[in-house]
Order: sequence, then C-alpha cells, then structure tokens
Amino acid sequence: MKYLVSSCLFGINCKYNGGNNLCEELVEFLANKEYVCVCPEVLGGLPTPRACAEIKDDRVINCDHVDVSEQFYDGALQALAIAQSEQIDLAILQSRSPSCGKGMRYSGNFDAVLIEGNGIFVQMLERSGIPVMDVKDFLKQIR
Repeated sequence: MKYLVSSCLFGINCKYNGGNNLCEELVEFLANKEYVCVCPEVLGGLPTPRACAEIKDDRVINCDHVDVSEQFYDGALQALAIAQSEQIDLAILQSRSPSCGKGMRYSGNFDAVLIEGNGIFVQMLERSGIPVMDVKDFLKQIR
C-alpha cells in the first residue's frame, strides 16, 4: 500500500501561518511504508506564511479578500498528478484545510464555523477514484 500525506503532517512548515501539523503517530505508522508528501498550496505557488483562505461558492478567498482560486486549483492539479504517477492507494490529509479538508471545512466567512464539504484537492482526488481519509479518522482506524 502506498500513501500520499499532507506535508504539514510530517512537520514541514508549509501551513498558512508558517507552522506545521506534525503528527508523530502518523510519522511512526508510516516509518517502514511507502509514502509521498505533498502540499497543494505550496505547489500552486503560494508562499509560506500566507494569508489564511477559505472556500466560498467554489472560489478560494483569503482573509485579505484576494481570490487565490487559481493557485489552489493549480496546486491541487499538480498534487493530483503526483498521486496518479505514484499510484497512490490512500491519501491521508489534514483536517479542515481548504485544500486537504475531508468531510468538514470552514464556512468561507472567516467565522470559525465548520460546515460539511471537502477541500479542493480532496474533491479532485475523489473524482479521480483515489480514496481519501482525514488524518483524525485514519488514526482512529489504526489504533
């Protein structure tokens, strides 16, 4: 089995705020397995750090009211190409992200409200038939 993982979960400082979401339990689980790390937002040319962004009406708008949809969609396409070329069996992605969020994401109003929905990259992976799990759900499954 080959995994694709959000780069921030491996401690790579690629989050919007310049930090990461290091998940030591996931890193330990994948230690002797095949995996590839990606950050669609960085692949799309966005800097680290960057203004936080949320999906609103299929557009990605940052907190400075700048439309960054092009970068999000471009980065997701590049990450999808990596997933396909690497023949990924499962993507394990960061919760709530406008790129990698699976099942729940922020409302698009910068009000900290979560709504049902997937990030841009998750949408592309699922349309391509690549299974996706939120990291929290994955960890519950392996415990």
